[in-house]
Amino acid sequence: MAALRYVVADVFTDTALTGNQLAVFTDARGVDEELMQKLAKEMNYSESVFVLPPEGDAHVRIRIFTPATELPFAGHPVLGSAFVLAGPLQLGEIRLETGAGVIPVTLEREGARISFGWMQQPIPPFEPFAQAGAVEGLLGIRSVLPVELYHQGPGFAYFALESEAAVAALSPDFGALGEITAYGISCFAGSGTKWKTRMFAPASGVAEDPATGSAAGPLAMHLARHGRIALGEEIEISQGDEIGRPSRLHARVDGTAEQVERIEVGGSAVIVARGEFRL
Repeated sequence: MAALRYVVADVFTDTALTGNQLAVFTDARGVDEELMQKLAKEMNYSESVFVLPPEGDAHVRIRIFTPATELPFAGHPVLGSAFVLAGPLQLGEIRLETGAGVIPVTLEREGARISFGWMQQPIPPFEPFAQAGAVEGLLGIRSVLPVELYHQGPGFAYFALESEAAVAALSPDFGALGEITAYGISCFAGSGTKWKTRMFAPASGVAEDPATGSAAGPLAMHLARHGRIALGEEIEISQGDEIGRPSRLHARVDGTAEQVERIEVGGSAVIVARGEFRL
């Protein structure tokens, strides 16, 4: 009977039982893909992570699963894994090998405790979102900026609403939304350095996500490209309030509106539980 140990962290928060839940299986050697998917479904968090030896220039390799599918990259699993794994190793930076490449995470500490982390994300390609009209019709909205699809993680389409109240009032038909598109739908509003977002991805088994790190970087890129924030400016993104998991994410982009050169997404995490499966 094999024991598979895991750690549960609440990510993009510094308060337990808020933020986005993550299970990190700290030694997944010998665990096949089918079992990883079953364990992710059993945990039923937005994502679960399985830690493996690296194949390249990284400290570890991680595989990321939603309850329904594997993702090449996702933000809160990368940040949460960094908090879980770098603590015992006393690292100032940890490099995590993902399906989208090696992601470095720089860690800030208060004494021995990791207090904050910044991950450097891949710069995603983007294009007009072909299903924009269908999504707007279903949700009863009209984006005030061009709707574009950024290919980061599972891929996200961005809809700018007129107010934070309009974002909070959304009540999607998740079944219908999942039939329209397999991509994540990010609806947002705000100004200056404060923004609010909700992200829906029913086709990936996540009706509404409490905190979407892989969508935060492209959101900052989208805002910078369309002149809503300055390049190099750090923004704070609130998410998850409507589902009782308030989260705070930070993001910044450097470069120019025509050529983004660097995307960073940051936040905190809290380890809340440890356990094991005996299978």
